Amino acid sequence: MTEFVRVRADAPDVARLLTRHFELMRSQSPPESCHVLPGDALNAPDITLYALRDADEAVAVGAIRKTDDGATARGELKSMHTAQERRGEGLARHLLRGMISEARSAGITVLNLETGAGEEHAAARRLYLSEGFRECPPFGEYISDPLSVFMTRGI
Repeated sequence: MTEFVRVRADAPDVARLLTRHFELMRSQSPPESCHVLPGDALNAPDITLYALRDADEAVAVGAIRKTDDGATARGELKSMHTAQERRGEGLARHLLRGMISEARSAGITVLNLETGAGEEHAAARRLYLSEGFRECPPFGEYISDPLSVFMTRGI
């Protein structure tokens, strides 16, 4: 049974999974199109990191960065990753729904995300679309990039 919990990036099991995520993202995109954060950056005060743990081992991680624009309480999903050996079990959906619920409880009304445009990110895009996200123009400091897909959802 997996447990949805708030975590720190320096917890050993979380750090291992975040390192795998960082290395995978860096291998799939050129540096100018890769927006993955290193694990230590996910301990920033404007970021809340979550994990699904199974038997005290992180099997999926994701973060919410608060990005309020003054008029709307916004958040950005960052570093969503499921351990390769656990994919296909519905963990990403479970994690995403937990994060949406946490964002709603924190007063966030709009969630945005950036993900890859390639085939290796197709499953992630399908998940986000199935959970109410829709494509949108770049937001925040992002710029248009053919290797990125930007998505948003009200909550």
